Amino acid sequence: MARIGNIELGDFPLLLAPMEDVSDPPFRAVCKEHGADLMYTEFISSEGLIRDAMKSRQKLDIFEYEKPIGIQIFGGDEEAMALAAKIVDTTNPDLLDINFGCPVKKVVCKGAGAGVLKDIDLMVRLTKAVVNATKLPVTVKTRLGWDNNTKNIEEVAERLQDIGIQALTVHGRTRVQMYKGDADWSLIAKVKENPRIKIPIFGNGDIDSPQKALEYKNRYGVDGIMIGRAAIGYPWIFREIKHFLKTGELLDPPTIAERLDACRKHFYRAIEWKGRKLGILEMRPHYASYLKGLSHVKEFRTRLVSTEDVAEIEHIFNDVQAFYAEPVLV
Repeated sequence: MARIGNIELGDFPLLLAPMEDVSDPPFRAVCKEHGADLMYTEFISSEGLIRDAMKSRQKLDIFEYEKPIGIQIFGGDEEAMALAAKIVDTTNPDLLDINFGCPVKKVVCKGAGAGVLKDIDLMVRLTKAVVNATKLPVTVKTRLGWDNNTKNIEEVAERLQDIGIQALTVHGRTRVQMYKGDADWSLIAKVKENPRIKIPIFGNGDIDSPQKALEYKNRYGVDGIMIGRAAIGYPWIFREIKHFLKTGELLDPPTIAERLDACRKHFYRAIEWKGRKLGILEMRPHYASYLKGLSHVKEFRTRLVSTEDVAEIEHIFNDVQAFYAEPVLV
């Protein structure tokens, strides 16, 4: 049974990765509906929270039906991270996660995210500042190291556990790799096998099928897995993995009707949360993912991203449904 603080997550929990410009409440809602056990907000700048920046504040929005949920913060200054942790406390999430893994240049250049991988002592100080500032369980998401010469995750795991983190998620790539090449889970397994490590260790990177989830569960012995890109436009990945782990059987892929149902829910939640104009604009990148693999879909995608009229978008959804109508079995 995986447990973070008082949060029981079941025998082999599936976590939804925090993804910038993706893991907002509308997206999280469809993932929760299809089986995500623990979800995280998009990462939030500690400096932005302290400045009361509107975008950072809006990312704190969490809802009761999403629980358990963690709020993720990033930053490179101890005082700012501690203050941000106190702000996060007031929103009552289930846990607070620190991002030491984001490889994006604008974050790394500020000495935050994966930028901290170059300085383990700083990583420890930042984490300690957060642990001391909050009553919430603190967890960390990070990478194997900065590059091939500094894969220091085993030392990092011990030192962060020693100062009080209650779970660790490891993405099986270095910062230099970004998202290229294959994720290397062998070092994640070494962390898990370390007799000193008592906290849950979650693996992340390249899990895109139920078969791979089972293979990695058995081969690397992690306490659960975090799924990111494979869930974009395909929230069914969670239920498919759970069913396969339990029964050894593959579920049928979602029907066109199920795809459109999830896309519709995502769309209307986006409008409800962000407002009509922004909700419509921010939904546009998701259509390609929800409709991926369908023949002759380009025309529908083009129409969906070319209008700002809600009624017209609903009309296009209906056209898609009619065009790909599945035959009725007699």
